[in-house]
Amino acid sequence: MTTPRAGCAVDADGRITFEVSRAGGLRLLLRLRPKKGQPEESLHVLDLEVDPSDEGRAQAVLDADPVLAEGRWDVYLLQGSERTRLRPGPRDLRALVDGQLRERQGPLAVRVPYATKDGFLAVRTWLRPAHAEVGRVDVTDRTLTIAARLHGSPLTEGARVELRLRRDKGVSRTLEPLVRADGRAFSHTVDDKLDLDPGIWDMFLRPAPEAAPIRLARLLDDVADRKEVFVYPGVTVGDAVVRPYYTVDNDLSLEVKRAG
Repeated sequence: MTTPRAGCAVDADGRITFEVSRAGGLRLLLRLRPKKGQPEESLHVLDLEVDPSDEGRAQAVLDADPVLAEGRWDVYLLQGSERTRLRPGPRDLRALVDGQLRERQGPLAVRVPYATKDGFLAVRTWLRPAHAEVGRVDVTDRTLTIAARLHGSPLTEGARVELRLRRDKGVSRTLEPLVRADGRAFSHTVDDKLDLDPGIWDMFLRPAPEAAPIRLARLLDDVADRKEVFVYPGVTVGDAVVRPYYTVDNDLSLEVKRAG
């Protein structure tokens, strides 16, 4: 039996329209993939309706509301209690490509349909109270400069970038960002003035002295998994080699190793 496929299209508001071959009485199921060893908890069911312009196709619409929890949602055809996992058909993600150019309000909800490594359709979602979207990452011989833009929260006097050593949450370094005239865009530079121990350093923005920290990430485009796509060289900073990289959640971190 041929595994069914679903195409999909996303609009600028985050609405996703799924399209499958006509399947009377069937629905679509989105299942939040549980962590290893944990039971499934979050399911979302969509009705399939025949496309009036093509009686051989049926559509299901995932509106921007409700907001889906952050994670990876696998997509199935559902008939009664029987599930059939769907393979991806054509995906129209053009509305997402320039998503970083639009101003966003918090909380920020992002959805990106993608093909899993084993060839099935899934939707990657993020849900964050506010968001610092990474733009350019410039690597030179001795410095690393990261530009970003804040969404969903204002930047105020006393804002700072925090680097936290992942293996020891009590170890951190602080940088003062250069804030642009619009009060949203900012940048910061890692150079030999900053002493970083070997390890993984996660990057946060604290938009005001008493505000909650916001993870730096790149979420507002059509790339669901950028870790293996955006690969940066290391830069020698003092006696260490610092390499920026994206995590499996598309957050930006620094890998620090001793030079030589």
